[in-house]
Amino acid sequence: MTETSSGGAGEAMNKTGRPGRLLWKALLRVAVIVGIAYAMAAGYMYFNQRSFIFIPSGELSTPEEKGLSGVSVETVSMSDGTNVTVWRAEPSARGAPTVLYFQGNAANVSSRWKRFKQILDSGFGLYAPSYRGYPGSEGSPSEQALISDGLEHFDRLAGSGTPLIIHGESLGSGVAAAVAAERPQTDLVVLEAPYTALIDMATKRYPWLPVGLLMKDPMPTRDRIGRIAAPVLIVHGTEDSLIPVEHGRRLFEFANNPKQLVIVEGGGHSTLWSNGLWNTVLSAWAQRQE
Repeated sequence: MTETSSGGAGEAMNKTGRPGRLLWKALLRVAVIVGIAYAMAAGYMYFNQRSFIFIPSGELSTPEEKGLSGVSVETVSMSDGTNVTVWRAEPSARGAPTVLYFQGNAANVSSRWKRFKQILDSGFGLYAPSYRGYPGSEGSPSEQALISDGLEHFDRLAGSGTPLIIHGESLGSGVAAAVAAERPQTDLVVLEAPYTALIDMATKRYPWLPVGLLMKDPMPTRDRIGRIAAPVLIVHGTEDSLIPVEHGRRLFEFANNPKQLVIVEGGGHSTLWSNGLWNTVLSAWAQRQE
């Protein structure tokens, strides 16, 4: 009876323990699958992140095709031998500045031709480089490359002796701020729909990822704007769904005087120019001259 009783207890324990072990094995299997899926997703985001930031597209038109007279197309060799395209025009008005224009992340330089026409019609000069990897330019874009190129463009343009306005549109606002922070001879900095940092935007958009460890191009404008000696004009729209207006407000707090923040009620990310941005720049430049 002792043997019979002992055997029955062992069988009962086995029956009780087996479901538990099966449950743990199932949970472990699910955890492994989830872990693999997470690692694959994180790896995909890491290796493809620049395709989300830099989005060149279209064919680069000529200034003539866009009705821009007096604009030359130059091929400029960067210090590492990479050739990039630049649209350039000298100021037509005496004493007028030249606008060093850094575009947003999408399309190409020629897609900004309407903006350039207004700049030129005001008698201002234009220097608009095509980013590396964008239509008309060799190489691949990155934060380090764009800023390094931007500094070279500035130095090349500074040799002309004209006053210099650095204008950064969206993605280009980070490049503009970085260049201006290193070049105190800048006369005015215009940041159109800027961001505090690309890493701030990515962290909010992908909270499930360790963005701080994965981000190759953090572009921390918030850490650079305080080193800009020139007057800073920040323009942002209240209905900007891509880069919320709070980014512009925070950057304004970090900037040194003299500075100006213009909030466009109802303005979207890509509608600030059509809402009078260039007139705002003209006013800021006039104040700079007083």
